Amino acid sequence: MLHVVGAAGRSGAALCRALTAAGMPFVPVVRNPVKWAALGLPGVPRLADLHDAPALAAALAGATQVASAAHARHAPALLAAAPAEASFVLMGSTRRHSRWPDAHGDGVRAGETAFRASGRPGVLLHPTMIYGAEGEDNVQRLAALLRRLPLAPLPGGGRALVQPIHQDDVTACLLAALRRGWDGPTVLDIAGPEPLPYRDFLRAVAAAAGLRAPPVLPLPALPLRLLAPLTRWLPGLPRIGADEIRRLTEDKAFDIAPMRRALGVMPRPLAEGLAQTFAPATS
Repeated sequence: MLHVVGAAGRSGAALCRALTAAGMPFVPVVRNPVKWAALGLPGVPRLADLHDAPALAAALAGATQVASAAHARHAPALLAAAPAEASFVLMGSTRRHSRWPDAHGDGVRAGETAFRASGRPGVLLHPTMIYGAEGEDNVQRLAALLRRLPLAPLPGGGRALVQPIHQDDVTACLLAALRRGWDGPTVLDIAGPEPLPYRDFLRAVAAAAGLRAPPVLPLPALPLRLLAPLTRWLPGLPRIGADEIRRLTEDKAFDIAPMRRALGVMPRPLAEGLAQTFAPATS
């Protein structure tokens, strides 16, 4: 039986909706039963905190597959708690490739190390920036910022590359990973079809949101990092962290040929995904 850890989170809930639509049974494993109930999805949840080893082992009892949308730092706990015969589909992040050390990236790297060392069958998927999920705030935050800025101050003029992936394509990758067998631990980056400079990503978001893209103002990263904390005091602007500014200075471009070969998923073009993201809600 498939157990889905983090079933009430964004990627976890998206996977559970897809599993339900495909008629694939699963056991949701959640920390907050109220949040799970609000999703209106079938399945009686098993409750577990990922820091509670006995509760996690009880929640995963009987699992033959474990799909986890939780942070990859929890991989050691999942590996220890799951039955010996279980295989895994885990989610990490391409932050593991960043040259900038931070708690998020360090946790992903630690989880990947534990997964590789375990020898357990399965795959760890490292998605790049995910957009288009219900409730996600990547492109929505950016659009909110573009509505208020006369200029777009970007480190290096926004030349660094990004390769965002739509949530539906992430879900397709998770489903494909669950449907195939794995010989030992495998690690795959998953990303959009092609990289583009961040300034072009900004313009694409503005166009999809029906906004005029403000002119790009190239600035050094350091003053922008120093000014970023001030956004918490400016009404109407989303909060921006100094670490986010620093990550805008490095390329985030990935070869998706291994993803396509292993999973058979061709991610949608950015323009198509953004149009879907900003489409008016229908009742």
